[in-house]
This record gives sequence, C-alpha cells and structure tokens, in this order.
Amino acid sequence: MTGWTVAPDAGRVEQPRCGHLDQAPAEEPPAAARGCVECLAAGGSWVHLRKCLLCGHVGCCDSSPGQHAWSHADTTGHALARSVEKGEDWAWCYPDSLFLRPEPS
Repeated sequence: MTGWTVAPDAGRVEQPRCGHLDQAPAEEPPAAARGCVECLAAGGSWVHLRKCLLCGHVGCCDSSPGQHAWSHADTTGHALARSVEKGEDWAWCYPDSLFLRPEPS
C-alpha cells in the first residue's frame, strides 16, 4: 500500500479534502488481532471490522453494538481506519467523515 486519497464525491462541486492523510505511515501496521480487540476481550460480537492505519488496532464498525473503531479514533486521535473485510479496499477518516481509496499506482 502506497497511500490513500479522498474518494471523489460526484454530489459536490468542490471536492472535499482530508486534513489527516499525512498521519498515515508509509508502511501500514499489521493488524493487532483477528477480530475486534474490545469485543474479543468482553465476549461480544461485531458486524464489520476496521483497522487503524496508524497503530493496527482492530475495532468493530459503527453498525456494531460496541462501535470500537470509532471509539479508538476518538480517544487516541488516530483519524484513519481501513476496512478489513474481504473484497473491500477503502478507508475512512473519522474527523472529516470522508471515504478514502488507495492512491493509484
């Protein structure tokens, strides 16, 4: 992975910018767990998983009861997380509420 860019939004005349892309390291960290760290510890469940692009923390999505990926971003200031669902190649910036896609090679 070389980096991320804001996904185009055809509904906007002026395309949004992400003020947090510079936080993403050149090398993506490995996943901290095979499931949501907090749900695994508490015996809970999740809908989808997101991995923090800064530290590798794996948390559950906003559709999950715990919303641990958002909570991680909120408490740590780590703004960027990617989907770790099979077949999905996108990320999300929590503070800017923006979808991100891999930079073209």
